[in-house]
Formats: sequence, structure tokens, C-alpha cells
Amino acid sequence: MVDHHPRTQSAERRQVAALPWRRGADGIEILLVTSRETRRWVTPKGGRMPGLTDAQAAAQEALEEAGVEGVIGESPLGTFRYLKVLKRRAPRWCVVAVHALEVRLEHVTWQEQAERERVWVSRDEAARRVDEPDLKALISAFEG
Repeated sequence: MVDHHPRTQSAERRQVAALPWRRGADGIEILLVTSRETRRWVTPKGGRMPGLTDAQAAAQEALEEAGVEGVIGESPLGTFRYLKVLKRRAPRWCVVAVHALEVRLEHVTWQEQAERERVWVSRDEAARRVDEPDLKALISAFEG
């Protein structure tokens, strides 16, 4: 798909994401959640939060969307871009900084559990399930 519209930084929305992970018997496992509207597999993500660092905001999104807590990486692993399509609003490009989150606690119940599914999968399976090419590459290259 070729995008002929100019992309300016001011038109892009900056977001943060967590890449929740753990070391399983067969290597690194990644926790994915479904998006609310399209039910695609994604990493927990959301807007930046006043008073929190981007890493802290990413950890907060992981708690709300996936019910997990752990040790968040202060520096992002990298970024990916996606076109956020909302009902009743124009689509908008988002640039998402991804922070690794080593999961130490997985809650049985969590804030958005009625709206999302969550699943632990291998790193390769996680890369297959997400749609954004740059996120696929970040997951594939992730070493823990």
C-alpha cells in the first residue's frame, strides 16, 4: 500500500506500548491482547500520561489492558507506526515507542478483561500475529 499523503510530525500522535515478556520452558514468551474494536492481536498501548515517564505510562497500559505488572525498560526497544482508525473520526497516524516489560505478576482479574483477550505465545508466534511490520521486526529481534 502506497501512502501519498505527506506525514508531518505534528499530524502524528505519539503513543507508548509495553512488550510484556517472560522466559518460558522453550524460550521467550510474549503476552498479546486483542484490540477492543477490531479484535486484532496487539501489544498493550495507549497515550502518553501527564506526570509519568513514557516507560511508566507503558507499564500502566499493560496493567489496565493485560493485567500484568513487572520490570519496565526505561529506554524504548524501538518504535512502530500504525494508522489508528476510529469510528466517527478521521484516521490518524500514530508513532508508538515500545518498552520491554518483564512480567513478574499476572492478575487473575483486571480492568479491561471483559473487553480483551490475552494470550502468551512464543516470540515467533507473536511476530506472526501482529500486523504492523515494524512491530513484527521488534518482536522477532527481542532477546529479553
